[in-house]
Amino acid sequence: MLKIAIASKRTIIAAAAAVLLTVAALAAVTVTDSACVYLGYSPRKVPIYSVEREDKVVALTFDAAWGADKTPDILSTVTEYDARATFFSVGMWAEKYPDQLKALSDSGRFEIGTHSNTHPDMGGMSADDIDSELTLSCDIIERVTGKRPELFRPPYGSYSDVLIDEATSLGLITVQWDVDTLDWKGLSAGQIADRVLGSVRNGSIVLMHNNGEHTAEALPLIFEGLKSLGYKCVTVGEMIYRDNYTIDHTGRQIRSHT
Repeated sequence: MLKIAIASKRTIIAAAAAVLLTVAALAAVTVTDSACVYLGYSPRKVPIYSVEREDKVVALTFDAAWGADKTPDILSTVTEYDARATFFSVGMWAEKYPDQLKALSDSGRFEIGTHSNTHPDMGGMSADDIDSELTLSCDIIERVTGKRPELFRPPYGSYSDVLIDEATSLGLITVQWDVDTLDWKGLSAGQIADRVLGSVRNGSIVLMHNNGEHTAEALPLIFEGLKSLGYKCVTVGEMIYRDNYTIDHTGRQIRSHT
């Protein structure tokens, strides 16, 4: 009986060690297109929420699905502060407001990404439906701006492994955010600015909306505040790494040094 007990104990220890080694191996995986982290019992792919950077850079992003009357003010302010930003356009928005999207792109201040074609919740969609949404939106944006998007932000922030895989196969990098202004809730300009300046860090990606009630008013406050903190506003495309990186469980992209 003693020998059996000792053998069982050794078996348990060996099994536990194997599990720990497996988890460690998964955590150490380096990727080039998207990343997996170990959550529960299965690895899940994660978009880029922020970027580990030594320099003080941040990326302001604007999602556009409905309305456009405040977009010229956003372009004017970004230009006035000699900044750059990223604009995620829904395909239908691009079709409805092609002149505004082209003005953003031609200004040299904005890179244009896709925010889907019709703004559905894409987290539970099939690969074929995802392909259709993304391909149509990219075709429209390219037709308007002359440039094909390389960045994609899922509507509502909803995603799945299938969505990230399909986006990657279409040459798109899936991007989320780590600073949410909640500007769509009607917050005042001061409240929006406070949410940014109180949470921003090197490599932050800030979520805003082109037609938020007070978003355009908040921009001068944000730019002045970021300047006082030593930050420079760049595009997401300028800030992210294209190879030799990992993404941790929070979605922070980290440059690999091996």
